[in-house]
Amino acid sequence: MKVSLKSICVVWIASAVLSAAPAPVAIKGPSSGGPVVRVAAGVGYTEKDEVNNLIHYATSTSAEGRYDLSLIAYKQLLSYRLTVDQQRVVLLGFAQTLRKKGDLTKSVAVYEKLLSSYSLGGDAPDIYLELGRTLRAMGAYKSAIDQFYNVINSTIKLPSDGAAHYRQLAKTAQYEIAETHFVAGQYLEASRFFSRLRLLDLAPADRAEAHFKSAYALFLAKDFLGAVSQLRGFLQENPDNRNVPEAHYLLAVSYRRLNRPMESLVEALTLLRTEKAKTAKDPKRWAYWQRRTGNQIANEFYEQGDTTDALTIYQTLADLSGDPSWKLPVLYQIGLCEERLGEMPMAVASYKSILDKLKASNGDGAFKELSDLKQMAAWRLNQISWQQTTQERLSSLLPQQPTAFAPPPPPNDSSGDPSAPPTVVR
Repeated sequence: MKVSLKSICVVWIASAVLSAAPAPVAIKGPSSGGPVVRVAAGVGYTEKDEVNNLIHYATSTSAEGRYDLSLIAYKQLLSYRLTVDQQRVVLLGFAQTLRKKGDLTKSVAVYEKLLSSYSLGGDAPDIYLELGRTLRAMGAYKSAIDQFYNVINSTIKLPSDGAAHYRQLAKTAQYEIAETHFVAGQYLEASRFFSRLRLLDLAPADRAEAHFKSAYALFLAKDFLGAVSQLRGFLQENPDNRNVPEAHYLLAVSYRRLNRPMESLVEALTLLRTEKAKTAKDPKRWAYWQRRTGNQIANEFYEQGDTTDALTIYQTLADLSGDPSWKLPVLYQIGLCEERLGEMPMAVASYKSILDKLKASNGDGAFKELSDLKQMAAWRLNQISWQQTTQERLSSLLPQQPTAFAPPPPPNDSSGDPSAPPTVVR
């Protein structure tokens, strides 16, 4: 991968230089008919001024997101007699602009040309870091990890000036290694590296993020027992972290996968019943994970025949929002649970409540998406009515059986055994 990209860079940059010729106006640039950037020239205007202005233009247009103009300027700069320092600046800006534009293959080629052709100083770790992130975005995970290790190795060799920055870069590189394993689907390895990060001198927010990602990686690796242990520790140590609602979700699902339904129920209800003061910090995030957790866990309980626990969660879900587009579908699920439990009057009341609310909102465009729900609720009511009518007719046709009453059982003796066998009523 590295050799081919380097070859691309050499051919590509060489072709840009060879195709360049002095432009007739203001600056030297390509004369092949392609676009050029023209800068104003005044009295005493030198080539050095042209280069500095063009570098400034390329940098500023890249920062503004006008990548095509920036790239034109950088290509023009390749035709100038630049100093070594200017060449490094131009190539680095060129690579960064290509990366921001999304032209990752060319960006990697320029980064590698820069690293292989020039003696780098204190900016080497930063360049290795950028190259590693670019390679990861391309899916070249092994090459990306190699570059992140280069960041760590290069910071060891640098002088003490800027030591704080280099230490931070080394920590960042270790995080990027863990993140690359995570993105590559190597979850156990990712969890191991994220756990190592927690041993470093990190800011509390960064340490909490590493803790959560370590637990999440174990969950994705289907190590649910390990995930439960990590998630419980994360929730205990970071009760106010932004990942708390998602951690509750992962914990509830992990308990389900471990066939521990009661703990899963408790975890889901804990999330759903979180006090408003806590969810107010990020209401959208909390609402998303509350609804997703409640829906998924309740549906799993219902599908596996645990209707009572499913009903408990659905009833709690219904209290999350008064928005009809949320509340009425949940009310329908409540009706299904009540129907399955044989609580027909309660099920009928739930279905009728849906129809009454939809009837009262007739003409409201916001309820059009609930038209299918209206049909389903009406169908369930008709089904219950048919079952009840059929049962009543069958009962009227069948002869009534006399009720037999068994005498009370005889008293037990001191050993606990009946003094006589029970009377059998035939």
